[in-house]
Amino acid sequence: MSKVKITCFADEISGDLEEQLDVLALEGLAHIEIRNVWGKNVLDLTEAELQSIRELIDQRDFAVSSVASPIGKYPIVAEFAPQLDALHLAIRAAKVLGTPFIRIFSYQPPEKGDLDVIREEVMSRMKQLTVIAEQNKVILILENDNHLYGSKDERLLDILQHCSSDSMRLAFDPGNFVMNNVKPVDEAYPKLDRYLAYVHIKDAKSETSQFVPAGVGEGQLDRLLIKLRESGYAGFLSVEPHLHHYLPHASNPKRVVTAVRALKDLLARAEMAWE
Repeated sequence: MSKVKITCFADEISGDLEEQLDVLALEGLAHIEIRNVWGKNVLDLTEAELQSIRELIDQRDFAVSSVASPIGKYPIVAEFAPQLDALHLAIRAAKVLGTPFIRIFSYQPPEKGDLDVIREEVMSRMKQLTVIAEQNKVILILENDNHLYGSKDERLLDILQHCSSDSMRLAFDPGNFVMNNVKPVDEAYPKLDRYLAYVHIKDAKSETSQFVPAGVGEGQLDRLLIKLRESGYAGFLSVEPHLHHYLPHASNPKRVVTAVRALKDLLARAEMAWE
């Protein structure tokens, strides 16, 4: 039986990498997603700092699942050149940290702007990013985050079809789909499954616009795991807790552990092995 790999946005535990690793290790995890460390975004880390992270992760028998960059989480009207520079920084980080995956986004439309009007510019930018990724043998994983051009399934499909590359794939986020009134399994998955290369484990309740542990909300995560099992998926399930509102009085480590254990419970029910 193939095993999925549990990873985590561990900066929700602490800004200190060792504390992040300590908490994940106690939960039996061996992978980590790098977004913020030591008060710095991953793209702002120096070469020496990246090497230090790699050495510590290797010493602790961990591996990096993805570089969680903020590329594309910017207004579409902003200059594009800095985003190209950011991609090269992300590629540097990915090479040092030993992962092919770089998380990106699909740009913020103008406030109350017509999405159809900006389609051409979005597609141009995403294609340029994809070409650079192809040249550098990395894989961009596009997250369906809120308030962006590709927040809904149809526009995500449009982007992925336009880029038409193994270097531009999807980071499927059920919680974000819920926040955008898209049913993750009923509506999004059948359109996007062929592009799925990474999964964010985030659930949500639309009525309260609140993120919740996996299985508590409307993210259809129990059914998603069955779909993944049936497809033979053996990739990453990346826990992104965002439980500050759900557990307002808990510590950051407690919130993350709650989110990780909720996923483990769902995996057990789906009879899926993990590592």
